[in-house]
Amino acid sequence: MSKNKFSTYETAWCPGCGNFSILECLKRALEELDKDPYEVLMAAGIGQAAKTPQYISANSFCGLHGRSLPAAVAAKIANKNLTVIVDTGDGDSYGEGGNHFIHNIRRNVDITHFVHDNQIYGLTKGQASPTSSEGQITGVQPTGNINTPLNPMLLAISAGAGFVARAFSGDKEHLVSIMKQAILYKGYALVDILQPCVSFNKVNTFAYYSKRVYRLDESYDTSNKINALEKSMEYGDKIPIGVIYQEQKRTFHEKNIVLSSGESLIDIPYNINFVQKIIEEFI
Repeated sequence: MSKNKFSTYETAWCPGCGNFSILECLKRALEELDKDPYEVLMAAGIGQAAKTPQYISANSFCGLHGRSLPAAVAAKIANKNLTVIVDTGDGDSYGEGGNHFIHNIRRNVDITHFVHDNQIYGLTKGQASPTSSEGQITGVQPTGNINTPLNPMLLAISAGAGFVARAFSGDKEHLVSIMKQAILYKGYALVDILQPCVSFNKVNTFAYYSKRVYRLDESYDTSNKINALEKSMEYGDKIPIGVIYQEQKRTFHEKNIVLSSGESLIDIPYNINFVQKIIEEFI
């Protein structure tokens, strides 16, 4: 297997940002899975994490804030041979993109969703994000965040996601392993990655996570949904990382009467005159 197929480019991230580790691990995971850049589509919205597709040599889509999932899903539906990865932040995924997050779980299109969860809006200078702790003080919430933090693990499992995992950008070997499992999973796979923001989040630091995270071992049953729901609520002095829940479910392609034939939409013949007629109706 050739190495260094996925080149990386100069970034605009702050020195010490957890995004660097995630980008390095993503590149390693794709190379270890023997993927080529032309096989991979990276999709993102707006934010520091959402710049990731611009820093790696692969097909990329960067759209509106919170709108990466619709584009990623559309690309996978059109071309099932693409490895489609959504790589963006907690604000973009769970805030502006929260509705898409929930309903793309229901569709179960075969894409992978990596969320750089730094519990802050880093691009716009440090507002509380959906996952910021209650009471956390920011430049915009000087008396503390008054909102209850969103639990993405609990939400994803209860909404019906088939692959739900958490990782830590400071544990790179483990992160690469989780990324590879998520990419290989047939269906929608969510990986929430704890990613310290060194500039705007002085609470959830590398030291904070290093003292709290622990790997789930082989004795943990990833197929037990009740246990997974309980494990997803374990967040405080101890934070589990690893695959929280996994079950194999029928994918969108398998359930769709057209796509279940095995052909990609891009390979199915169409009548250009009919398409042009439909387009003209909207002009």
